[in-house]
Amino acid sequence: MDNLQIGRHISGQFNEDLERVINNVMHMGGLVEKQVADALAAVDQRDVTLAKQVLSKDYQVNAYEVSIDDECTRIIAKRQPAAGDLRLVMAIVKTITDLERIGDEAEKIARVALENFSTSQQYLLVNLDNLGRRVLEFLQLSLDAFTRMDVDAAIKIHQMDDKINREYEALIRQLMTYMMEDPRSIPQVMTVIWSARALERIGDRCQNICEHIIYFVKGKVVRHTTAEEMKNL
Repeated sequence: MDNLQIGRHISGQFNEDLERVINNVMHMGGLVEKQVADALAAVDQRDVTLAKQVLSKDYQVNAYEVSIDDECTRIIAKRQPAAGDLRLVMAIVKTITDLERIGDEAEKIARVALENFSTSQQYLLVNLDNLGRRVLEFLQLSLDAFTRMDVDAAIKIHQMDDKINREYEALIRQLMTYMMEDPRSIPQVMTVIWSARALERIGDRCQNICEHIIYFVKGKVVRHTTAEEMKNL
């Protein structure tokens, strides 16, 4: 965690408290990123053991979320931050909520590796892997932008979600076609559809993280801002 990058945005009154919290957010982000990567690897390699490890570690993500949220509440009560300092604390609280939910989505993806796919049905997972790689990159870039509180990067990364949505929609159309052509594949296809939906939701959460960065640095809520308006912030 590059605390110097964050430090230029916040006052020195309670740097130590904030740096500790931010470091914990980065640890949580690293764990969530690994959860997603491991879930995708478990599906790709049909690795049941790795999938079960992802499921068993979800409690660690939840524990981070609770701990960091408690620490942020303590900071607000003790320090009574204002302006940029308060925006940073609020951005952290919102970000850990999104990270916790990304962890939940990773759990859903990992469960695909526990399903039985015949050799002839392995093709169902190929496009899921392609979407997964793009979503994982989106997550990595979002976390990197958060580490640096890089608003320019956040605005640029925010736009990636459109491409993920298009790939998701294309994948769903393909899967629906598979089901119509081979009704026997419906249970397996539905499993893949739920996993694809989980990946699409991770993309939405990454987009949220970018919005939290923009809120902290610019002091503006951009949830309902168009792409063109965002470029002009």
